[in-house]
Amino acid sequence: MAQWNPWHGCHKISPGCQNCYVYRMDAKFDRDASVVSKTGNYNLPLKKTRSGESKLKPGETVFTCFSSDFFLDLADDWRIDAWKMIRLRRDLHFFIITKRIDRFEVSLPLDWCDGYDNVTIYSTCENQDRANYRLPILLSLPIKHKGITCEPLLEKIDLTPWLTASIEEVIVGGESGSNARSCNYDWILDIRAQCIEKNIPFHFKQTGAKFVKDGRLYRIDRKLQHSQAVKAGIDFSPAMPPPLQP
Repeated sequence: MAQWNPWHGCHKISPGCQNCYVYRMDAKFDRDASVVSKTGNYNLPLKKTRSGESKLKPGETVFTCFSSDFFLDLADDWRIDAWKMIRLRRDLHFFIITKRIDRFEVSLPLDWCDGYDNVTIYSTCENQDRANYRLPILLSLPIKHKGITCEPLLEKIDLTPWLTASIEEVIVGGESGSNARSCNYDWILDIRAQCIEKNIPFHFKQTGAKFVKDGRLYRIDRKLQHSQAVKAGIDFSPAMPPPLQP
C-alpha cells in the first residue's frame, strides 16, 4: 500500500470535520491546515527511481489525498491532471475517501463514462443527516467501485436505504485525538447487523479515543485503537459465516 497526497490542506464542512486529524497534525508544526497548496508529490504516480522504475510499484493500492479532499473546490484545476495521472497508471488502484461526493462530477474526465476500473471512491457519513444527503448522490454516480465509511461515527445511523449491491464495503470507526467525541459500540453493532442483513462487507476499523461499551466509557490509547477493533472480531464478509456477536 502507498499514499499519494497531491495537495494538502482543507476546509471544514460538516460535523465530522470538527477534530480533523490534518488540522491536529499541522498545529503541531505551527501550520495552518486551511491553506490549500500542491505538494512536492503532486506527480508521484509518474515519478521514477534513478534506475528508471516507477516509485509506485504496479499492483499497489494508493491511498489518495488523505491530507485534503480530492474533490475540494480549490483543487478543481489541479484535479484535471490528477485524473490524467490516474488514467495513465491503470496498473495501480487508487482509493479515495471524500466528504464532497456532491462535487464528484466537477473536472471529471471526458472518458470517465461509467468509471475507471482502477478507482474506488468511498463517501463518508458521520451522522444520519450526512447519510441522508450524501449517500443518494453516491448511489446515483457512475463509479465502478464504491463504498461507505462512517468515520468518525457520531451517532446511530440507519444505512439500510443505501445498502445496495453497488456498495462494496462499509467501514466504521470512532474519532481519535484528545478532543475526540465518544463512539458507542452499540452504534457499530447496529451498522454491522444492517450490513449482514444486506450481505454487504463490514469492517470495524478503529475504536476511537473514547469508546462506550455496555454503558461504560473507555479511554483508548491511540496505538491500541486499531488493534482493539481487530480484537473485537466483528468484521463481516459474505464469503464466510458472520462471527457471533460479542
